[in-house]
Amino acid sequence: MLQLPRSADIPRIRKTLAVYKVSAIVTGSFLLLLCLMMVFRYGFGVDIELGGPGGFLALTPKDWIVAVNLSTVILIVHGWLYVIYLACDFVLWRLLGWTFGRFLLIALGGIVPLLSFFYERSVPRRVNAALDAVEVPA
Repeated sequence: MLQLPRSADIPRIRKTLAVYKVSAIVTGSFLLLLCLMMVFRYGFGVDIELGGPGGFLALTPKDWIVAVNLSTVILIVHGWLYVIYLACDFVLWRLLGWTFGRFLLIALGGIVPLLSFFYERSVPRRVNAALDAVEVPA
């Protein structure tokens, strides 16, 4: 059964939604970088090196990297951005009374390439519709 959010939670929902929209775009962008990095690492056996002897950016075998391993940085940054994305998803799920299945589907946005860009558009529509139902006097 669908429950409407409480009026007292509306400001928190709006703030969380704003953070969610930004985190969906940034997390999705880093996920695309991560996919590219995986192709380089596992397809060609090289990592992305930043500021090494090969130039500003170079594709270098992992054992030969002497500067910043940008591939590892992309992995770490995407992981932490996904935590923020997932936290926003959790708060929206809890405050809006969504099903656990919807929570899991939105959580997939940080794992499935391009899905977070779709959810960045569809989740705010659903949240705003729920908020409009609460704010409009019956």
